[in-house]
Amino acid sequence: MDKFIVSARKYRPQIFSTVVGQSHITTTLKNAIKNNQLAHAFLFCGPRGVGKTTCARILAKTINCENQTKDGEACNTCNSCISFDAGTSLNIHELDAASNNSVDDIRNLVEQVRFAPQAGKYKVYIVDEVHMLSSSAFNAFLKTLEEPPPYAIFILATTEKHKILPTILSRCQIFDFKRITNNDTVEHLQEICAKEVITAEKSALHLIAQKSEGCMRDSLSILDKIVSFTNGAVTYKNTLEHLNILDEDYYFQLLDFVQQQDLSSALLMFDEINRKGFEGDLVLNGFAEFLRNMLVSRDARVAMLLEVAEEFKQKYLQTAQKISPAFIVSGLNILNEAEINYKQARNKRLHVELTIIKLSYLQQALELVNDDGLVSKKKRIDGVKAVAFRALPITRVSNSQTKDLNPELLNPASGSRAKLIIAEPLPEIKKTAGQQPLTAQNIISQPANIALPPKNPEPGSPLGSLLSIRKQITLKNKEGETGIKPLTEEELYTSWGLFIEKLRAKSNFSAVTNFNAAELKVIDQHTIEIITRGEIHKAFIEEERADLVTHLQEYFNNRFLVYQVSVTEKEEKEEPGEIKLSRKQQYLKIIEEYPLVKELRDRLKLELE
Repeated sequence: MDKFIVSARKYRPQIFSTVVGQSHITTTLKNAIKNNQLAHAFLFCGPRGVGKTTCARILAKTINCENQTKDGEACNTCNSCISFDAGTSLNIHELDAASNNSVDDIRNLVEQVRFAPQAGKYKVYIVDEVHMLSSSAFNAFLKTLEEPPPYAIFILATTEKHKILPTILSRCQIFDFKRITNNDTVEHLQEICAKEVITAEKSALHLIAQKSEGCMRDSLSILDKIVSFTNGAVTYKNTLEHLNILDEDYYFQLLDFVQQQDLSSALLMFDEINRKGFEGDLVLNGFAEFLRNMLVSRDARVAMLLEVAEEFKQKYLQTAQKISPAFIVSGLNILNEAEINYKQARNKRLHVELTIIKLSYLQQALELVNDDGLVSKKKRIDGVKAVAFRALPITRVSNSQTKDLNPELLNPASGSRAKLIIAEPLPEIKKTAGQQPLTAQNIISQPANIALPPKNPEPGSPLGSLLSIRKQITLKNKEGETGIKPLTEEELYTSWGLFIEKLRAKSNFSAVTNFNAAELKVIDQHTIEIITRGEIHKAFIEEERADLVTHLQEYFNNRFLVYQVSVTEKEEKEEPGEIKLSRKQQYLKIIEEYPLVKELRDRLKLELE
């Protein structure tokens, strides 16, 4: 019985033409080999399982091949190629930097570089996972990497290019490997299935390619597992079961329930999914990806980004035209937030159910509005809310006045409800400029200014008369005016100090400091000016605006009292500093105070420098 070899090793490419999805790199390397323009150091970087180490080995084998083809490929028949395939070649050295990342390991490698190859043209050193080397190891490698012997070639491979020192990057020829597309992965899997005589549905292979996320090694490992699980028959259904993936039919049904606001069916479907063993975060992530595919399917220009099985593409395109973009965008936002907060939720099931409830009632909550070319969200209102009015008291009228009224208003049996009855005709009032005439409708529209009739009306005035109401309003206004405390700077600073004490009691010491530094000025009996020294000072005053206005109005008993804040930055005068004198000026100042110094200088015949 032959020993089983996994597909990732059994079908590992041996020449450049069999490398999948990296034609931009393989073509460059073949041309460099044909034109004899090989660099002394290469850096292969990219995601896992896309062919970095494979291309490094193929390059090492090809440049030592004794019978290269015209296309720059290895012949696989010469002694060098056979020894390489058997793993016995002395010209190729592989180092795993993940486990050999010390300075001593790099020094041993550098020592080996000094020896020329016994057979072949080049000695190739492949350093895998090179980003794992320590800083000291990198520094020990710099000189050799910059100026190696003519027969030495270094190939560095890494998945994390950003962790490599810039001094290493500048010494290498960099090749960026890309993720392998789903279509390339599916085609490669079909070729392997044909060689291994495996029955596989294309939709199942597409699921495997999606699950591997552009990694060919992962897709081959998944294929081996499913073949063992299904005994050689890879179908869409058993692939879904083995990979723990939700069928897209579930998402189509869930979308229909949400669109129809059938919350009961949507919750029952989630219960069915949950009983099958699928976690809530998997449902949220899958439904978000499903809505993303719906958004992509709406525009034919970006439909190429739709990476799903061919059987579902047409269904996506048809369904996407029936859904508004407002629902898709808002739904993606809700699902994204739900997925982020899923780990923090204690009740995971309830968290997912709340998300489904939000999606079910999303259509009647939001809509997208096109406002001058800008698309924005707008809240929808189900109905018009009635304005709440203050109830007006019903007044009584005398029997002599009831004959002029509508009988239906006075007859309770008629079903009509009296709302307001005016006992006497309104007196004529002269209209001043800019003032509306006083009518019954104006009085009703301003119920806050209407005072109730006094309990003990004046003799001779009918109950609820307009003149009585006007007298009450006038009297109330006079009482309010007489209760206002005069606004003076002394009283203003007193109230200001009381407010500072309130701030100090709240331990708001930063505000206390800024309030103490403010200057106050009385503009008129209803206006105060607060003068600050800068915008930061002003911000602290404005932060307490609500409490400050209430405090000042209550202290002065004046509800019309307001304040304004102005900024006055004082110019600081520059104080004259010490003036540095020259040697001559110093000498003149000294002889001015001490004349004997000049006499001494003259006697000694000294010169100033």
